[in-house]
Order: sequence, then structure tokens, then C-alpha cells
Amino acid sequence: MPRVSIGRSAFFLETPRGRRFCLDTLPSSPVVGAMLYFPPFAEELNKSRRMAALAARAFAAHGWRVLQPDVHGCGDSVGDFGDADWQGWIADMADAWRWLTARTPGRRVWWSLRAGSLLVAECLRSAGQIEPPELLLWQPVVDGERHLRQFLRLETARQMLAESDASTAAAGLRAALERGEAVEVAGYTLNPALARGLSAARFELPVGAGFKPALVNMIEAGRQAGAPSPALAALAAKAAGVHLHQVPGAAFWQTQEIAEAPTLIEKSLAVLEGSCS
Repeated sequence: MPRVSIGRSAFFLETPRGRRFCLDTLPSSPVVGAMLYFPPFAEELNKSRRMAALAARAFAAHGWRVLQPDVHGCGDSVGDFGDADWQGWIADMADAWRWLTARTPGRRVWWSLRAGSLLVAECLRSAGQIEPPELLLWQPVVDGERHLRQFLRLETARQMLAESDASTAAAGLRAALERGEAVEVAGYTLNPALARGLSAARFELPVGAGFKPALVNMIEAGRQAGAPSPALAALAAKAAGVHLHQVPGAAFWQTQEIAEAPTLIEKSLAVLEGSCS
């Protein structure tokens, strides 16, 4: 499909839980379909904003209308991160999807990065009788409990603790959450409700729902493509219609400096246009 000019606008989506900031990127020519972005968790969201913006513009240039919402307590949306809860984030994404699909004809795609895949799975389970969307999942997280443990370790890394002390400190943070106390992790206030929701989340596709997902598995820049992670390989093996791709590129969601991975965008466009399986 030839590239087209695009437009971009920012607005606040009114929801029962407050105003949610959204970026709406759309082509000037007839729209191929609607694409909703499910963002990653905490600092990975900030690290990946540039790549998400580049991808949204590239997708729009190929005919997609892309909506990028900030959920409660993130970005420019109202509220504090420390007051956010998992169910509220699910509701935020559902409201954004209703807004987008009411205004956009054509195909339906949910695009996620990292822990955004956990929100995708939750929304699929709670969406009811919606038209099954196609899924474009960037480096999907499949286990919320493991992702939470990795997040808690950020605080021990920030404090530059020895391995034994780091394990004790991480266990202390988890114990505080289980006592109902909020904890500070790398500048973020994590409350027990959000931690419980993330910990319980798993990425699993509804059986027999007719979804057409495309998994894009990232690897570090400069390395040869090797075996995919066991969790993603197992998911691709057991779910019909799942395609697992590997591309070289920087792990931009966790690099010290803001990084780009143009090959990931190129592969995603090929997947969306059906020239890659």
C-alpha cells in the first residue's frame, strides 16, 4: 500500500473515572482500520514513547487510524500512578476502544508493547461479544507475577545493593504490599491493588475465539536471531493462528538512552499487510 499523509491530534477522553489523555493519529486517505495501543508498565512506558510515536506515524502512513491512550495515573491523564488500579486500567482501554471503533470503519487491531499484552488478555476476557480483533504484540509479557518481581528489583538495582541484600530488599517490598502498604519503586508509588492485579494477570488467548494474532519477538541489537523465549514458543505452538517472529533491534523499553528499532516497525507493517507469516 502506498504511503499517505497523516494527521495527529490530542484530546481528553471523558470516562466515568476521569479524563484520559489520548493521541489520535490518522491517515488523510480512506482508513484501513482501527488500531488501539496497549502501553507497557511504569518506566517502560516512558522509555518507549519515542518508538510508539514512530510506529503510530508509520502505521497511519499505511492507512491505519491509531489511538494511543494514557491510562489512569500515566502520562497526561488525570490521577496519580499511586492511586491506579488494574481494573481501572482495563476499563480505560475498553472506553478508548469504544470511542475509536465508533468512529473508524475497517479492520480492528490491538497493538501492545510488553505488559500491555496482559491488559489485552484481560480486555479479551471481559469484552463479551465483540468482533475479535487482530493482535500485534511487541515483546509480550505472559506472566504478570514475574513482571512484578522484575519491577520490584528495579529499586534494589537503583540502590546498587549486593545480590544477597537485593533479594532481601525485594522480599521486603513484596511483604509490605501483602500487608496492604504502598511501596516506592524507582520513583513510582506502587499500591497493593495495582500490584495484585498485575501479579494475577496472565497472557492467554481465549480458546476457539477466532483471533488472528501476530507475535513479534524482539532480540537485542547486533545478535543473530536465536531460539524464541520458551513462554512465547509454547504460546505459538498451542494456539491456532499465532505467528511468532523475531527481529534484530534494541530493547528500547529498557535501554539507558532513548533507542529506536526500525526493523520492528518494518516487520509489523509486513505482518499487517499480509506479506509475512
